[in-house]
Amino acid sequence: MGRTLPSAAVILMQEEAGFARFRRALRRADQLALDDLFTAARQHVAAVQYAAHALPFEVMLLSMLLEEHKEVMRLREQIDALSTKLHEVHELERKEGGEPH
Repeated sequence: MGRTLPSAAVILMQEEAGFARFRRALRRADQLALDDLFTAARQHVAAVQYAAHALPFEVMLLSMLLEEHKEVMRLREQIDALSTKLHEVHELERKEGGEPH
């Protein structure tokens, strides 16, 4: 009989449990941030199964990084949209002869 490998979800839970003492040593705000990172890693549990060549912790970190980068890209898009809108408002005020705010 072949050996049974733990699922990706079990591996991620084991990795998270391994950091329990580290988590307890953090300030409350940092604990919440760490919890969010672990939640981000769990969002990619299906993909973890396909990264069998890598260490589980490496895949977990990459999943966390992926979610953080998606957030950075989303925030950049919002900044660009707001910047464009602000520029349009200033151009409109300039054309109408109004004072820019």
